[in-house]
Amino acid sequence: MSKQGKVWLVGAGPGDVGLFTIKGKDILAKAEVVVYDSLVGDGVLTMVPENAEKINVGKRAGHHTMKQENINKVLLEKAQEGKRVVRLKGGDPFLFGRGGEELELLCEHKIPYEVVPGVTSCIAVPAYNGIPVTHRDFCSSVHVITGHKRAGERYNIDFEALVRTKGTLVFLMGITAMEDICKGLLEAGMDPETPAAVLQQGTIAGQKRVVATVNTLKQASNAAKIQTPAIIVVGQVCQVADTFGWYEKLPLAGYKVLVTRPKELVSGMAKKLREQGAEVLELPAIGVKPVEDRTNLSRVFEKLDTYQWIAFTSPSGVRIFFELLMEAGKDIRALGQIKIAAIGRGTEKALKKHNLYPDLMPEVFDGASLGEKMAKECEQGAKILLARAAIGNKEVIEELAKREDLIVDDVAIYDTFYEDQDLIDEKGQFERGKIDCAVFTSASTVKGFVAATEGLDYTKVLAACIGKQTQEEALRYGMKTAVAKEASIDSLVELVIKLKGQISGSY
Repeated sequence: MSKQGKVWLVGAGPGDVGLFTIKGKDILAKAEVVVYDSLVGDGVLTMVPENAEKINVGKRAGHHTMKQENINKVLLEKAQEGKRVVRLKGGDPFLFGRGGEELELLCEHKIPYEVVPGVTSCIAVPAYNGIPVTHRDFCSSVHVITGHKRAGERYNIDFEALVRTKGTLVFLMGITAMEDICKGLLEAGMDPETPAAVLQQGTIAGQKRVVATVNTLKQASNAAKIQTPAIIVVGQVCQVADTFGWYEKLPLAGYKVLVTRPKELVSGMAKKLREQGAEVLELPAIGVKPVEDRTNLSRVFEKLDTYQWIAFTSPSGVRIFFELLMEAGKDIRALGQIKIAAIGRGTEKALKKHNLYPDLMPEVFDGASLGEKMAKECEQGAKILLARAAIGNKEVIEELAKREDLIVDDVAIYDTFYEDQDLIDEKGQFERGKIDCAVFTSASTVKGFVAATEGLDYTKVLAACIGKQTQEEALRYGMKTAVAKEASIDSLVELVIKLKGQISGSY
């Protein structure tokens, strides 16, 4: 029997990756085919499995990469191939998402499916702009209307009925028809002074709000140069937007930050930046994998009891060392009385996961400082195991070499390679000024970023760097740079907040 395929219609939410549902994330992680819309947020797209087949069907109002009937066929065909197919849709699949149409063909061919609802923009975007769509002092109902109409046709909207509800009206996909919508409401008897708002790119860095009246909304929107996607909200609740607005008060609201990191590491940096209001595009710039030739490492594992010190220069080094130690049939007891040196807080945190605490950590978190501190504090004739990347910098070794009595085994335990992806055009976003800042936590992540954005004019990149070595690498490509006071996540976040308040140029 052939493998049975299945389709999941998954709502990706309005843009902010934090509004993507837990179930949606779990389903997406297991996808073999992902059919996605243009309105799916960048943060959600970074979660698409690397080995999944990716099919972009466009689906932005008035601009479709693929016609709806063809999308329906793609879902059917991929499911008939026995694949796990995720149809990833902006917002919610069933709210003007044509999810019902996509299910019809699946039902006809008895293809199993599930629907994972998504946070819809008609509620979330007003909420991010301080507009409660219902409020007991103003209204007791909310109505969601599509503002999109086929070319050459009249609106099939009963404006008089909408006006009689005295409720909040939310028009999706109605920016190009804003003038007709407002005119229809006014002709149906709505008070011209009724508050109205147009909300641009809600929940992400491009969020922008214009509050006016039904009579003046089009003029105010034009003056503010509102861009799509945007929604229109009409009703008394719009008058509290400036009072209840909260997103724009966050330190990094309206700021889009690219965070580069090793693929295997969960980024605490991204989490902290999002807490401050930033839209974070989290892309792995480098990957790490255990070295293939482990001859030297096997010899080291057999004589661990001969070392007085082991030094780790990255969280990845800690993780892979203990993975390989377990593969060799050994556990933490093999370390015996070895003292441990760590380059910084991230490495210290990785060690604590194994219930280990470093005996030595430099005040400045870089290779030179680690080597210098070890050279000062290691006992006479100490034997040191330096477990790190095959392309580790020379500064640790150079500092340790100043002590001729020290014996250092520099052992490569993992290789570093550069990552690439085909869903997010970070090069194009930098060129269009859509990304405000890039955060780099090592010189390797700078190199990985450059490898993934070949041809970019790097003078357009503002780089927030964790330390001097990272800054030096960024400067090699002409980036504008700034360095954190300390080599820590919190200090980098503080630096990004500072950069947001400064004008591009000298830092």
